[in-house]
Parts: sequence; structure tokens; C-alpha cells
Amino acid sequence: MLAPAGPVRSRGCVFKARTASLVFPGTPAVGRSRASTPARSDVGLGRQGTTAQVCTHYAVFVGVDLHRLSIHTMTTRPWSLAEAAQACARAGVGGVSPWVEHVEPIGVGEAARIIADFGLRVPAYVRGGFFVHSDAHERARAIERTRRLIDDARALGAESLVIVAGSQPGVALDDGRAMTCDALGVLVDHAAAAGLRLAVEPLHPMYAGDRSCVNTIAQARAICDRVGSPVLGVAVDVYHVWWDDRLEAQIEALGREGRLFGFHVCDFKPEPAHPLHDRGLMGEGCAPIREIRAMVERAGFDGMIEVEVFNRKWWATDQRTFLRAIIEAAHAHA
Repeated sequence: MLAPAGPVRSRGCVFKARTASLVFPGTPAVGRSRASTPARSDVGLGRQGTTAQVCTHYAVFVGVDLHRLSIHTMTTRPWSLAEAAQACARAGVGGVSPWVEHVEPIGVGEAARIIADFGLRVPAYVRGGFFVHSDAHERARAIERTRRLIDDARALGAESLVIVAGSQPGVALDDGRAMTCDALGVLVDHAAAAGLRLAVEPLHPMYAGDRSCVNTIAQARAICDRVGSPVLGVAVDVYHVWWDDRLEAQIEALGREGRLFGFHVCDFKPEPAHPLHDRGLMGEGCAPIREIRAMVERAGFDGMIEVEVFNRKWWATDQRTFLRAIIEAAHAHA
């Protein structure tokens, strides 16, 4: 059971809850009759008579209001976008952050229809960028791909497009940041015309060699300063920035500048089994997640809290069990 009746204590926090339960694809909603909710035969899941009932009797916890939670589709990687959206909606989760890998196989129009059908917010579309190349032709291709993703993000109803700068062995990190500035300078007007924000996501320094030359909030802010557009800001991912001894000051600065565009949570395991695919659920590692959430909220952030957990162990399990664990971890530790 997700949330027993009465107060629940976790690490000194008291959650006041009513009884709640999870509902997943292919099962009837708990607490509501089928007759009370119209059947949704157009969700594209190929299941005759399956309903898209949304469980509305969740309590608002002191930890995280489920309506403020968004699950990245790469978190529940084995699920299709339709399966993920249906499960999130039925569990009372308020949003989904689709990855390109889950949208492109079905087309952006179908993806937008699925998300709208379940009434989910889209705080972010993930991800554009990867501008760092020694070959100018490849840099141009990355810019054009991101331009197309801006259009797709708008079609999905996304509030932002996450940008990962990219990195390449042999290209100096400073040169990579300059390439990133140049590319974003080309793209911000297109994003502004689409009514979309671009959120640069700094990645942990262990990815500096081949994934991102932007590894701190300070570096991301410097890029924003250089480009000078109000649609360009930063996504703060706990996994990537928890270690920074300037973290609180940098988050405060993002708030003052109006550049705090996203907040992602998971946990950092000190000895991961895989450099990419062994992120921890909240509470499994050493990142001070709740403290960092307090920092971003003091800085004025009131957007969705996005769960981004890449974990091979969890991908090999029943994703319904995984979603249960995500929600419990979010309540207890985020």
C-alpha cells in the first residue's frame, strides 16, 4: 500500500494522508466505479474497453504533492509513452517528461494526443543539444535537429526543451562551451517564437569527456549571460550538482535572474554498478535531495519535480512495482 491512513513518519517528516492506492494499465481504478468515468477507447493501447480513469483521492503529502510530480519516460524505459502516460495518470501523478526516444517511434502528433488524452502536464521535452563537434557540418546538423525538437516540444505542449551541451574528446572544454553558446545564440529566437524555454542541464563532471562540457550551474549561467535571452535558463538535476560547494549561492542566483527552469530528482550512489544506468531512487544514495529542493523553492521555483532515474535493475522489473517505489521514495525523501 502506498499511503496508509493517518500520519506517516519518514526521516522526521510527518505526512498526513488519507488511504490511497495505485491503479495501473489494464486494471480498474480503485475507489471509483467504471460507470462513474467515461471509457477511453482512443488511447491507442490496443486494449478493447480499457479505461483511462484517473485516481483522484490521493492526499497532498508534506513531502511531494503527486500533482506536482512528473516522471521522465526514460525512467520507466520499458513502457511505451502510452503505457507510461496511462500509469502516471491513474496513479495521480500530474505530469510526464517525454524523451525523444519514446516520441519519435510514434510521431509527435500521436504523442501529443496521448498526453492530452490523459490530462498530463509536460514540464520538459528531453533532449536537444549535443552541439560540440570538431566538424562544423556536424555542429550544423545538431543545431538543425534541436530546431526541429523545439517545434516538436511546442506540439507536445512542453514548457521547456532540455539542452545537453555535448562534449567530444579532443575538443577543449572551453571551446565546447563556446560552440554551445554559438548554437544557442542561433536557436533562442526560434524558441521565443514558439513560446518555449530552453533549459541547459549541467551534467556531473564525470561526463565532461564525452557528454557535456557544461558541468556546473556557474558554467550554465555564464552561457546564459553570453547569449542574453530570457528564454534561456537552467535545469537543476540533483544527481549532477549535489556535490558543488557553491550550490546554494548558484541556485539563489538562478532565482534572482529568472533562470531556474527545471528541477530533476534521483539519488547519487557512491559506487554505481554502471556509470549511466545505476542511478538511485531518492533515499538510496548520498545526495541531500530534500535540502536541495528547499534551496530551489526558496529561490522561487514552484514548477514540477521531475523524476529521472536510469536503473537497469528497475528496468528489468515490473514497471508498476517501480512506479510504486518511485512514488514512495518521492514522498519519503524528495
